[in-house]
Amino acid sequence: MNTSTLIQKVWNFCHTLRDDGVGYGDYLEQLTYLLFLKLAHEYAQEPYNRDTHIPKGHDWPSLTARVGEPLEAHYLATLHKLGQEPGMLGAIFFKAQNKIQDPAKLSRLVQMIDAESWISLDADTKGDLYEGLLQKNAEDTKSGAGQYFTPRALIEAMVACVRPEPMKTIADPACGTGGFFLGAYNWLTRPEARLNKAQKEFLRDRTFHGNEIVPNTRRMCLMNLFLHNVGELDGEPLVERSDALITEPRLKVDYVLANPPFGKKSSMTITNEDGEEDRDALTYERQDFWETTSNKQLNFLQHIVSMLKVGGKAAVVLPDNVLFEGGAGEKIRRKLLENCDVHTILRLPTGIFYAQGVKANVVFFDNAPKDGRVHTKGIWFYDLRTNKHFTLKTRPLKLDDLQDFITCYHADDRHVRTATERFKFYSYDELVARDKASLDIFWLKDDSLDNLDDLPPPDVLQQEIIEHLEAALAAFRDVASALPTSSQRTAA
Repeated sequence: MNTSTLIQKVWNFCHTLRDDGVGYGDYLEQLTYLLFLKLAHEYAQEPYNRDTHIPKGHDWPSLTARVGEPLEAHYLATLHKLGQEPGMLGAIFFKAQNKIQDPAKLSRLVQMIDAESWISLDADTKGDLYEGLLQKNAEDTKSGAGQYFTPRALIEAMVACVRPEPMKTIADPACGTGGFFLGAYNWLTRPEARLNKAQKEFLRDRTFHGNEIVPNTRRMCLMNLFLHNVGELDGEPLVERSDALITEPRLKVDYVLANPPFGKKSSMTITNEDGEEDRDALTYERQDFWETTSNKQLNFLQHIVSMLKVGGKAAVVLPDNVLFEGGAGEKIRRKLLENCDVHTILRLPTGIFYAQGVKANVVFFDNAPKDGRVHTKGIWFYDLRTNKHFTLKTRPLKLDDLQDFITCYHADDRHVRTATERFKFYSYDELVARDKASLDIFWLKDDSLDNLDDLPPPDVLQQEIIEHLEAALAAFRDVASALPTSSQRTAA
């Protein structure tokens, strides 16, 4: 059975469950539990004979031996028991719940998974299956899962530019369902890479380090990695269930590939040694940060710098406001330019993210020694936004759309680059002389402003109008949230 047929078979069952109020995300969660148990059972058989550490009586045969209400009761007990286990097992089943209320349909789902020999499928097929399900889940706008899903074409392009090497560490402090890890994994396992045994073991067990604060998203990430042969059944999880911003990183890494959460305000405020924030508010100290701010993206940017080894490389998706915002934003940008070699910014088009109204960029930079020198000589900007029109359904972003940028990036030697219509260099002196050291730079003429014949198709135009309105509403909400409440004004 090929991948697309298998995806369709597994996914078709969701339509039946939706009549019972089981959403895409809940279905994918149950699939994760059951697939993990089935794979563990297959690994415990000949010729593998692996000790999966799954308690007897709560394994796959204990589920297939029951139907109806006895299955439902035992499934609940199994989820609870496995969630108390250590390591990868406990991480996958942490606070697991049964969302399938009809025992007959739970039985059918168990039978459907039991009918396949999952271990006989290669990693690409199993991985493609799960990735396909994650994408379908992200496309369901009501679930909100799209916020954890970065377009795979964009990930491929970022990885192709950064070119991670074997035996080096890769981190994502807000890893969602693991898209950047899998993009790096695919790069490292491409046919010409020819990894030796030691390199394969390092890739499986020690390359990736992530954080994901949402338990269900974390379990999907771990399952996604496991189906791609990353991580071990009886090993420790590669993704921590914690807020990466709370403490300084315990481990310095060679690469960071990330798309931190969008949304301006954080539930907490980061304060550095000289922070002026209200000390009665819920705060936590980060002495390694340059500036105090409640802006999540700015905090993640500072955190990513602190994660990198000297010489470490980062490619980070950041919204436009990080490039032009004043106050702490300006101070952090100036520090970033001084302390790191910020060398490339890719201006992304609208209409490529499931979260609508997002205008974003990919910022590429290398960490540098703290020697008092300015390390950014200048930045190359690639404009993939002006006169470009994409939508998720009718004109999705593809890798071909990013090939010119990859060529211009010139990863073989990024110090040898050629300017083009869309690729332009600005020196450090030019950048810091701009108002607020703004890095929100564009120079191409928007053809649609002069020639009505060049307007995009109506559906694209409609989507762009919606995105602009939603972006404006988000900006208004940020302003409103920053204003004092009536009680605060009265107290003042």
